Amino acid sequence: MLFGSRCGLLLCALLALPAYAEPSSFYAAKKLLPSLALALGQRSFYCACTIKHNGKQLRADWASCGYTPRKNAQRAARIEWEHVVPAWAFGHQLQCWQHGGRKACSKDARFRQMEADLHNLVPAIGEVNGDRSNYSFAMLPSAPAQHGACPIRIDFKARRFQPPANKRGDIARIYFYMRDRYGLQISRQQSQLFNAWAKQDPVDHAERQRDARIAATIGRHNPHVAASLNEQIAQQR
Repeated sequence: MLFGSRCGLLLCALLALPAYAEPSSFYAAKKLLPSLALALGQRSFYCACTIKHNGKQLRADWASCGYTPRKNAQRAARIEWEHVVPAWAFGHQLQCWQHGGRKACSKDARFRQMEADLHNLVPAIGEVNGDRSNYSFAMLPSAPAQHGACPIRIDFKARRFQPPANKRGDIARIYFYMRDRYGLQISRQQSQLFNAWAKQDPVDHAERQRDARIAATIGRHNPHVAASLNEQIAQQR
């Protein structure tokens, strides 16, 4: 007897659907992310340090990437989950932010959805996450290195952060994803910078793997990763 005739076509169709688990909060997202990072063999986003599992925590192996703490060695030892598009940036565009900032927005369904979106969350060395804060991305050729061999530059006075060259396209595509999905406004200057970065740093294998793994978890790709990949394939033909 056919399986469809035993369970009914509608029930079989429902059973065949993948079981997605989109987190409902940032807290829930942080529960999912460690296993995702370890399954992908991810390194810390900006500094490319090996990530190690230490009990319930993820730790950064400084020796693997030449990282030197700038100021806070305790925070630098752990891996944190950074919003590439800061919560301040997308929260500030919501009405709830005007009534008490992030705490007030914690009860806003739209904010909680954006805050928990796995496509916008990356594993970062805790100190780097803190130093980046909600600074805008920029090119800072004259800024000094302050984190050992980690290829980031920060202008604390101007509140600007320069990421490594091999992550600039990733950042651009995450910003474009957040813009398109949630109606996030991006300044003209930032849009021009991200368009340039997306071209200079095209989608690579690690970015495709991450996107596929997240899509398998929440049922949604970052279309800018897929679109960029299709462009690369077309150019190679």
